[in-house]
Amino acid sequence: MRILAGLLITLAAFCFALGITLPLLQLKRLFFLTDTPSLLTIVGGLFASSDYLLALLVGGVSILFPSIKLLALSGMLSARDLDQATAHKAGTWLGLLSKWSMLDVLLVALTVFAAKTSGLAAAISQPGLWFFAASTLFSAFAASIVKKTLSEDAKKPSSVSDNGV
Repeated sequence: MRILAGLLITLAAFCFALGITLPLLQLKRLFFLTDTPSLLTIVGGLFASSDYLLALLVGGVSILFPSIKLLALSGMLSARDLDQATAHKAGTWLGLLSKWSMLDVLLVALTVFAAKTSGLAAAISQPGLWFFAASTLFSAFAASIVKKTLSEDAKKPSSVSDNGV
């Protein structure tokens, strides 16, 4: 299972890198204006337009949390000989990171929805969106495997032997 989890983490990292650098969607406005922003371009544009709080929010939820989750998954997968308490804490943190890093999917979905329903632009999904989604799925599957592996491999606390001595 560790090999499968490692493969999924590697695929998630590869897809994540492509997902934040490739265009997420193509926005067509007024029949001749076309924009194809990537996630990094969007965050950079928010900083450039002095929307610092929004840029930090979008960058944190869509770039920072997934990056931390992938690093944490790698670290947890390579950890050996954990006791049960440490494995439980690691699993709890992993669950928390997973929930917060799923906000990136919601954020991208809201962006696409807003662009399509505003009537001001037609939005067409681009490869970055699909790589971003694949990264989310791969990391979710890897997280479930890592959490299961941690709980199975955790050392049982030393206790009194069965014969009472």
